[in-house]
Amino acid sequence: MLTLAALTALATAHEGSLGKPVGPLLIGDRTFDVDRAPVIMGTVNLSRDSTYRDSIAVSTESAIRKARVMAAQGADFVDIGAESSTARASRVGVHDQINALVPVVEQLTDDNIAVSTETYEPEVVRACFKAGARVLNLTGSEHHEAIYDLAAEHDATVILCYVKGANVREISDVALEEDPLPGLLAHFEKRVEVARAHGVQRLVIDPGMGFFYGNLIDPLTRVQHQTQVLLNTFRLRSLGLPICHAMPHAFDLFEDQFRIAEGFFSVLAFLGGTSVYRTHEVANVSAVLKAMSTLEV
Repeated sequence: MLTLAALTALATAHEGSLGKPVGPLLIGDRTFDVDRAPVIMGTVNLSRDSTYRDSIAVSTESAIRKARVMAAQGADFVDIGAESSTARASRVGVHDQINALVPVVEQLTDDNIAVSTETYEPEVVRACFKAGARVLNLTGSEHHEAIYDLAAEHDATVILCYVKGANVREISDVALEEDPLPGLLAHFEKRVEVARAHGVQRLVIDPGMGFFYGNLIDPLTRVQHQTQVLLNTFRLRSLGLPICHAMPHAFDLFEDQFRIAEGFFSVLAFLGGTSVYRTHEVANVSAVLKAMSTLEV
């Protein structure tokens, strides 16, 4: 159960990590002081296999419209993906991804909306950077050196997602009966070192709570693990980088009120020290974060 006593015990146990500053989020010529105000990352999916049905764009025009609405609702940038990361989703080839993503990226760039592309394929990365994307939501570790070189060439921001295999489509497990934070810290320390060695200075880390895991099939087990990581986020601040989290959906907990779930988990993410909030419900999360930032208790 979430209680003040439990939160106090967590903060006391890791007091040395509380209040550690992280560097700003840099996107193009914009600088976001994430310790002063949270950043919102809207999500648009071009894959019909995506589990959050309301985020699916069925055409180029639909994707552009959805992204424009999210920007108007308060999204600081919008993430566009052409292949779902869910276990049963169909694979989308490189050229099909490029054909789907590039027209959307070009138009949103013309609209002065900052765009992130979710992929792990170097050719897709190259095409989207050329089209105007300035953020890469990197959901793989294969070909990472070539991808880092592309990011450095375009002075792009890279969100390093926690991925144990070659890419997020390779199903893996998470540690459920032990503290997950030391493993996350070790994972990101190594990847950040390699990225910086290739000239990538604009980095964000994402613990990967939005992805599918083989031992998180039970809905309650999944959301309990997600909550644990969200509340422990402040312990990752020792890396000095902004921390991005995908807000959980928790359909089984919220049922027909599922649209408020991401707003609820934004409260926990805020308390845990999250910097960037990846969400399908931009208006909801934006209002919640505004309230959390405004209230002085």
